[in-house]
Amino acid sequence: MYKTNILKNGLRVITSYMPHMESVSIGLWIGTGGKYEEKRLSGISHLIEHMLFKGTESRTANMLKEAIEGVGGNFNGFTAEELTCYLVKLPALHMELGLDILSDMVLNPKLDPAELEKEKYVICEEIKMYMDQPGHHVFDILAHAMWPNHALGRPIEGYIDTIKSFKRDDLTDFSNQYYQPANMSIVATGKIERRRTLEIARKIFSMPSAKKRFLPESGKKIHKGAHIRLFSKDTKQTHLAFGFHSINRFHKLKYALRLLNIILGGNMSSRLFERLREKKALCYEISSGIRSYKETGAFIIHAGVDNNKLLEASEEIVNELKELKNNPVTPGELYRAKEYYRGQLLLALEDTSSRMLWLGDRIMSEGKALTVREIIRNIDKVSREDIKKLVRITFNRKNLNFATIGPVRAGDKNKLRKALTL
Repeated sequence: MYKTNILKNGLRVITSYMPHMESVSIGLWIGTGGKYEEKRLSGISHLIEHMLFKGTESRTANMLKEAIEGVGGNFNGFTAEELTCYLVKLPALHMELGLDILSDMVLNPKLDPAELEKEKYVICEEIKMYMDQPGHHVFDILAHAMWPNHALGRPIEGYIDTIKSFKRDDLTDFSNQYYQPANMSIVATGKIERRRTLEIARKIFSMPSAKKRFLPESGKKIHKGAHIRLFSKDTKQTHLAFGFHSINRFHKLKYALRLLNIILGGNMSSRLFERLREKKALCYEISSGIRSYKETGAFIIHAGVDNNKLLEASEEIVNELKELKNNPVTPGELYRAKEYYRGQLLLALEDTSSRMLWLGDRIMSEGKALTVREIIRNIDKVSREDIKKLVRITFNRKNLNFATIGPVRAGDKNKLRKALTL
């Protein structure tokens, strides 16, 4: 499915040949993100990502965009808690151009002070935009409730005051620490030439890697315990989010977690969708999701409901969790979840971009990516007893955190405390 070569300086080059495709997708991955930031540096990873698109020592921002879009390609970047990625997708015959552009951005950014001031303003507007979107901002409030004294509890975009405080030296100091070959991976998928990709990578990334350990903030600050956060805002709809502390990405029940997510809120035939939307008509949107990190994890449930239905919707979600604890998943539910996971995996890996993102995430976070056959084998091994164990581990009072945005009323918090009893 893929091949890995590790250069002398520690850079990993991962290639996945898809001969039937006419495109290539290339990701340049960095092992850093929001989790690696001190509080005073909150948002700096995301700001650096933005600034790398503003030009290099030899190319302006327009030259970067025109080079990729001029051959029919597109490029982007994103910052997460543990990873940053710069990516391109373009016709296969322009693979070398894509790798050249990405490497130039990462290795030779100009970080022009004038552009930095402009981009700081842009990101402050981005932060305001997200704060005006209850369906997005509720997750920031929830994260702070779950990890109040840890970088995981702070937004990836940072805060307006921290963004405004950054100078060029702050960006160069942070990138010099983490943007090292030993902390990077090149992931290329599609109609690629593996040997040629490796040759180019060796030539471009010939520099030695700094002998540093790339460590995030201490995991000892990760918080556990029930917290309720109500954010009062005049909205047409109230957004609520449950967050349960759960297992990390290396836990032996990690495949059971993925199936539990599907069963509970991962699609339209899930328990929460059936109960809250189809039977009770309490919402349009109801879903669940998982967040897996190296030290910890979270199981998230989110819904948008009528302002007068907050308490009822919260009670129904809790009732479904109680039902799950008292009446384990049926053989039919587990079978359908396995088939859904298998199908979604196979469909995703048909696309060069999706395959590149999937490989990059796993190799950067876990050191390797299993083959499709190995993953499906692990999924098939999950038993109803595994799901039952995971439900007991995750859905209990000490792990529960709750956040909501909407027109909060007097007494709502006390009523919710009673309703959120598991």
